[in-house]
Amino acid sequence: MRVLLIYAHPEPKSFNGAMFRKAQETLLQAGHQVRVSDLYAMQFDPVSGRDNFTGIENADFFKQQLEEVYATKNGTFVQLIAAEQEKVEWCDVMIWQFPLWWFSVPGILKGWVDRVFAMGRFYGEGRIYETGVFKEKKALLALTTGGNEDAYLKDGLQGDIHGILRPIQRGIFEFTGFTVLAPHVVYGPARLTSGQRDAELHRWQQRVLALEAEPGFEVGRY
Repeated sequence: MRVLLIYAHPEPKSFNGAMFRKAQETLLQAGHQVRVSDLYAMQFDPVSGRDNFTGIENADFFKQQLEEVYATKNGTFVQLIAAEQEKVEWCDVMIWQFPLWWFSVPGILKGWVDRVFAMGRFYGEGRIYETGVFKEKKALLALTTGGNEDAYLKDGLQGDIHGILRPIQRGIFEFTGFTVLAPHVVYGPARLTSGQRDAELHRWQQRVLALEAEPGFEVGRY
């Protein structure tokens, strides 16, 4: 199994950092191939625009999607973006590791999507959802929250966690063809004891070991 880990947290000693390292170590020890994009360590620039390309088709009026199609046909993505695109195309399973910020992903991760998930290469010409480019691949959100699990139930303070994550799972993953796996959420790790955090890391390790056979998750029902 070929796994791509996209990691988006500014503090390596965070619980997200521990989950990221646990997944990487577990997968490698089990004989799987792993590639990584540690976005903060890379100092990845999340601002999408003309700098995505070595050259553009229309210098007078910039429309990113049309330039992405042009770049796909002519090989004019900058090397950094082309390398990240190749990682996504290479993997069988893509895992995003991040803290939930403002009911979404950190800006650096959203910017990675804005720059890397290019029209013409990752979607377009009818290649979306069931006919998407990545219909043979799986994708998984692994995340932490600030609050307890009770806050993320349907009648909780924040509302259903699945409703919060649906724009990502449906609008990015399923849109480009990925089979979405159930999100792996660790609720309020800062509120847990050391023993509880160790138990959560073990739970994550066991989940990672079973990913190859894990079935998809029904995102659309939420």
